[in-house]
Amino acid sequence: MGEKFSKENYKQQIKSFHPKQSIITNCSKAFIIGGLICMIGQGIQNLYISFFNFTKTSATNPTIATIILLAALFTGMGIFDKLGQFAGAGTLIPVTGFANSMTSAALEHKSEGLVLGVANNMFKIAGTVLVYGVVAAAIIGFIRFSITILLT
Repeated sequence: MGEKFSKENYKQQIKSFHPKQSIITNCSKAFIIGGLICMIGQGIQNLYISFFNFTKTSATNPTIATIILLAALFTGMGIFDKLGQFAGAGTLIPVTGFANSMTSAALEHKSEGLVLGVANNMFKIAGTVLVYGVVAAAIIGFIRFSITILLT
């Protein structure tokens, strides 16, 4: 009786129910959709450079803000989720993926109110990203500072 319910037997039994995934297809979809998102971002940056006389460097921030806005809007309309199901990791480009996760958390908990629902759950996600970003920046800054002192 113990043999029938072992972990190995269970894994073998459920293996037939798992959908077959083609790594080549998944990677191709992710590459194409991720590339299209980047191409759209480059087009937006070129528009800022052409129409608003930004430099390449100064066009970066409004470009990122525009991409975040578009990803949040598309998440709210349900478009980004369908794209994410199709493209997989291709939509996880940091800015669009982060905007999607923040907007999804806000929409999911909007019935709980603005502060305890929307804001609280948005910053549960943002908080970890910000903490790791700040800690990583501090560590890298300390390493750079240490190397600079050692070399002088």
